[in-house]
Amino acid sequence: MSDNNEIKDAINAFVFSLEEEQKKSKKSETEEKEKENIEENDKKELKTSIGLEKIIVILHKILGYICNGEKIDIEIENENSIISINGKDLSIAIGKNGNNIEALEYIVNLIGKRRNLIDRRVIIDIKDYRKKNIETLEKIAIQMANKAIKENRIIALRPMPSYERKIIHNLLATVKDVKTKSRDKEPNRRIVIYPASSTL
Repeated sequence: MSDNNEIKDAINAFVFSLEEEQKKSKKSETEEKEKENIEENDKKELKTSIGLEKIIVILHKILGYICNGEKIDIEIENENSIISINGKDLSIAIGKNGNNIEALEYIVNLIGKRRNLIDRRVIIDIKDYRKKNIETLEKIAIQMANKAIKENRIIALRPMPSYERKIIHNLLATVKDVKTKSRDKEPNRRIVIYPASSTL
């Protein structure tokens, strides 16, 4: 009988040691994966950082041609890939309704992707033009939404670029009494705001 108990104890001890070994192995695999993920994220962040630095060099060159002799200060917000440009007179770089900012952003993103410098879109703002413009757009959107509700009618906004339309669509999606829709073709594409109770 004691032999049986000894065999059972030996089997149990062996099974326990196998389970412990398996737990250690899984823990080791998990730790290795976590380490690899951290290393991969670090590599991506480093690549993005180096890529953005190279894009800033390109931007300095382009802005040097556009704003001849202007002292330009460029800052990066790495997390959201936002490049802020400041200087005394950069109105030509901003352009009418921010058209030149859009063109500059398009060129920089095209170069960045072709040269494999960036893996996500870079946003450019000059003298906080976009930030101020977004605040103004949001204010107008809310006013027009309230007007559409109050007067129970359709309100068409001025033609605007896609990034501006997106801001308004996203903002007014949170207002339950109105709906938005884009209509017309570029460059005259615009947002139409209408009461949720009506149909277009």
